[in-house]
Amino acid sequence: MQFTTPTDIQAEMIPPVLEGKDVVGQARTGTGKTLAFALPILQQLDPARRLQTLCLVPTRELAAQVVGEIRRIARFTDLHAVPVYGGQKIKTQLHHLGKRPHFVVGTPGRVMDLMGRGALKISDLHSAVLDEVDRMLDIGFRDDIKWILGAIKSEHQTVVVSATIDGEVRRLVQQYTKDPMHIDVSRDEITVDEVDQSYITVERYEKFRLLKLLLKQEDPNLAIIFTNTKAMARKLAKKLFDAGYTVAEIHSDLVQQKRERVMERFRRHRIKLLIATDLAARGIDVSDITHIINYDIPVDAQAYVHRIGRTARMGCPGKAITLVARAEGKEITAVEKLINKLVPEREVNGFKPGPPPEERVVEIRPEPKSRFEQPVYGRRETVPADAPRKTLGSRFKPRRRRKL
Repeated sequence: MQFTTPTDIQAEMIPPVLEGKDVVGQARTGTGKTLAFALPILQQLDPARRLQTLCLVPTRELAAQVVGEIRRIARFTDLHAVPVYGGQKIKTQLHHLGKRPHFVVGTPGRVMDLMGRGALKISDLHSAVLDEVDRMLDIGFRDDIKWILGAIKSEHQTVVVSATIDGEVRRLVQQYTKDPMHIDVSRDEITVDEVDQSYITVERYEKFRLLKLLLKQEDPNLAIIFTNTKAMARKLAKKLFDAGYTVAEIHSDLVQQKRERVMERFRRHRIKLLIATDLAARGIDVSDITHIINYDIPVDAQAYVHRIGRTARMGCPGKAITLVARAEGKEITAVEKLINKLVPEREVNGFKPGPPPEERVVEIRPEPKSRFEQPVYGRRETVPADAPRKTLGSRFKPRRRRKL
């Protein structure tokens, strides 16, 4: 695999995991945490035994990424790893589990489903891994994780790895580990030094014009543009496609097969720009991503860390540019407090703020409280000219009288 020198987390974590100790590892995104736990665990597995290791991850993309790394490490062994997650046909996963894999990586929901079907038996595991456990807790998998870990009856090794560890993670670690060894190589800064971070102050209505100018000046090799909502991801992808860019979108509304096709095209550089929501912030491991652009600054500062962690992986350089509206000062301040670093503001050559869009007057039509109440008209409000036009909903359509 052409690895010659371990990263800090790998050098600190591999020896105790290899000895069979419970380990809690904290390191910045993009520093090789997957190899840090997968390599020593695979070294301990017996090819003659059935399932010996279960790894829980928060997203489908991360499950596929971890299994891909494990298969590379175990290429010249008889050890076999499979991913299990929602969105893929259950029959396919049952077929793979029937081949008696040694290492299973899955999302908590699908793991519980397969356990309920009797297809995944974890009572006699050698080791359990919680990867990106803080993210799993953020999206509501706490009870699922406890239920799964409680089903393991044998004495086993527990490994927890994450970019951030807070009080809730510590309580989970205290409950399900035995005298764990804590390893923290994140130092005071939880972002990778190689990421060139900056932000640009811009009005909301100017964001797209600024984005096009940035893409022209920066000319990224591969770039991910993050939005906060699926609707904005779809809208932005369409506008960039109409502007002549090779672009695709990835969010939770896409079926799993389409997500996988999009990611495969992105890895092969057939797509230059990927528009993503935070769904993809921890599930994309493409080494040559040169730019991360936060079209929308995330509401949660932790999401910023994981977004920009998609670039500058394994020591490669990268840029992270955030577009900040004037009303979003609190969000960029929260980011700076979290990463313990000031994010410098930058200017874009050739960009001059334009006038605000023209305003138009619209009539406010509030929803009636019941189907018997008539809508109230008359109140008016001034909105920007490019604001979406609202249409009357089904509540205002005349109801047909049912024949007796």
